[in-house]
Amino acid sequence: MLNLSIIGKYIELTAVTFRQILFLNVVLIAFILSGCTSVQYTDKKEKQNYLEFRNSQQSFISTDGEIKYIDKGQGPAILLLHGVPSSSWLYRKMIDGLATSGYRVIAPDMLGFGSSANPDGYDLYAPAQHSKRILALMDSLKINKWAHVMHDAGGVWTWELAKQAPHRLSHLIILNTIIFEEGFNPPIRMDRGMAARFSMWLYENPVTSSTLLDQLFKEGLYNKSLSMDGFKGYQTPLREGKTNGMYQFFTNTCNSLPQYDKTINQLNLPVAVIWGKDDEILKWEPQKQQVMDSLNIDEKNVHVIDAGHFIQEEVPEVVNSHILHFLAVN
Repeated sequence: MLNLSIIGKYIELTAVTFRQILFLNVVLIAFILSGCTSVQYTDKKEKQNYLEFRNSQQSFISTDGEIKYIDKGQGPAILLLHGVPSSSWLYRKMIDGLATSGYRVIAPDMLGFGSSANPDGYDLYAPAQHSKRILALMDSLKINKWAHVMHDAGGVWTWELAKQAPHRLSHLIILNTIIFEEGFNPPIRMDRGMAARFSMWLYENPVTSSTLLDQLFKEGLYNKSLSMDGFKGYQTPLREGKTNGMYQFFTNTCNSLPQYDKTINQLNLPVAVIWGKDDEILKWEPQKQQVMDSLNIDEKNVHVIDAGHFIQEEVPEVVNSHILHFLAVN
């Protein structure tokens, strides 16, 4: 005998999946039609192209797969943590400036991003697992304590790390990152399944990948300008199929942002905020007072600057200047 409730549920889920896929196609078409206002891509040559950058990375074999990272300079350690859907490439304009100022700079590609491995799985891309791998990497480098810089989803991985080992962090530098729900406005929230997998495929496809990244940078760059070398550094891992970490983030973290209030309130270390004010995804003002009170941040250590979401792309020298001054006086 047929179970009508199961059949009904299947029809309902199929309809939801169809609506999600239809929505993604409508959004994609809208992006294509809005191409006339896209980012201006320049021929300006980067100090390194992406292949050269990759060749300068070192390798750490974690229990879940290979982690690629930059290790440059000598002195007190600074860890630069990217978000989604980027990699350590995001920090390429900042690394040398910090390293030549007397710091040892560590910039990893998280598992599933950049040049790192992209194993199958879902839970191994959960925030707690990402944070465990950061700790394992720093253990392998014999770095017991470091100044911690995070951006975007790197905030979620950082709060998990702070739950596990708060004593490892000497300073915290927040760059347009996920902190509280009040400041988090993701462009899309997806359920696990066919629609979400299809959206990941769009990032891997050569044509739609360019369109989606163009839209991302149009919304995330205040000056709407990026070099083609820079663009290729973001697109290459996606074209290689590095979307498993993204899939977990968009279908899990975006839908149910973990509550880190207790962890954040218990942190006791110097904290600086450097935030691009024209960020529509991660907003400073709606959560400003809550963040400053929870982390006991001195007003002089908060810098809201003329930039969008990707402040490392637009004003790397300004960001470095604030970081170096903060570290020098704290």
